[in-house]
Amino acid sequence: AIAGHAAAEVDDVEALTEADLAVVVNPNNPDGRVVERERLLQLAARLRARGRLLVVDEAFMDVGPAAESLAGDVRQGGIVVLRSFGKFFGLAGVRLGFALADTLTVQRLETQLGPWAVAGPALEYGIRALGDTQWQAAMRGRLAQDAARLDKLFARFGATVAGGTTLFRYLRLPEAAGLFSALGERGILLRHFAQRPQVLRAGLPGDETEWQRLEAALADWTSLREHRTKETSP
Repeated sequence: AIAGHAAAEVDDVEALTEADLAVVVNPNNPDGRVVERERLLQLAARLRARGRLLVVDEAFMDVGPAAESLAGDVRQGGIVVLRSFGKFFGLAGVRLGFALADTLTVQRLETQLGPWAVAGPALEYGIRALGDTQWQAAMRGRLAQDAARLDKLFARFGATVAGGTTLFRYLRLPEAAGLFSALGERGILLRHFAQRPQVLRAGLPGDETEWQRLEAALADWTSLREHRTKETSP
């Protein structure tokens, strides 16, 4: 939009069929929604027939269903898959990511972008991160356990988790703004969305102390909410 193009945000991938450039975040942020691979391949085929392009941002696919990734389909053409080291690998500070595409698209990207300097240490981090499959498997297991634990914790206090990934949880509740403020006052920051006032996104606590802080804050929020309800009851 800043460059003068007409940009629109849609909720259904079928609405992207007539686009010149379609961008799909998969899994989506913040709700964690996953679009099936076959649907994306159908969309890519329609766009490719018109000489158009599908870009799939798979920054969270490292904790998503691998079978739905388009990483192995880019040779068909008209598909670009973006990956990041800043999410699952926790290496946001190295500013490292990469694009997967067919040979012609890669050549066009290189021509348009020119030489892109990446620091040697960043490359080494990326190579080792991708190669350490044992760490990846262990971390996926830990994230799944922590996400399930967080879901149960929120549910205990009346905040049902509606989606997300194992890296973050997606909550939808009428009291979202109040919960956001109550936790924020206790130094626990969730993400609140101005255009989605009933939605929150929560990351996973990092250690047992943080789990206990969150539980105590949720208990205080629940008590305050119940007290206010009694005050307003006839």
